[in-house]
Amino acid sequence: MTNIDVPQPAGQTAMAACEVEVKYRVVDLAALEAALAARGIVLSAPVVQDDQAYARVGWEYGQSKIGVPFARLRTERGRHLLTVKTPVANEQSCVEHETEVADRDQMDAAIQQMGFYPTVRIRKVRRTVALGLVSLCLDEVDGIGTFLEIERIIGAGEAGEQVQAELDRFAVSLNVPLERTSDTYDSLIRAAGMVARV
Repeated sequence: MTNIDVPQPAGQTAMAACEVEVKYRVVDLAALEAALAARGIVLSAPVVQDDQAYARVGWEYGQSKIGVPFARLRTERGRHLLTVKTPVANEQSCVEHETEVADRDQMDAAIQQMGFYPTVRIRKVRRTVALGLVSLCLDEVDGIGTFLEIERIIGAGEAGEQVQAELDRFAVSLNVPLERTSDTYDSLIRAAGMVARV
């Protein structure tokens, strides 16, 4: 069994982490849950996450995200977390800073005053499991369905795309129908909303 546990950098803003992930649309949830159970992988109890995504003023969907910082304000179990991610190799390989904040409304105002604007609200129910250096997240995302994310924090000198290939091999080894996507949740939700309006 592959080991998977992403140490969270909350409270440490001086050092950046580089988070690498792969993401899949889950075609058959029961089959995935059975495959995980067969490996002894037990997901946590569900937790509701309410995220507001932000982009820099001047950036618009359709433009490259590489090298551009994006902010996220998350509320989970009454805690508020500010995260700033800058995609490097691709949209799912990012330098990340994260810290807890006391007041969501004040942080929202501060983010916008610093030159970001709100893009998409992302509400999801997440179940997770930590397996060594990797974390596995099963998300029920409002408006777009069920997704599996496999994530790892990488060290200096590690190639994000190579780690993504390793994570993808783990996903393939589950032998269940999964549809890999290179998009982030904000892009997927926005695209789904545009389709709904057509």
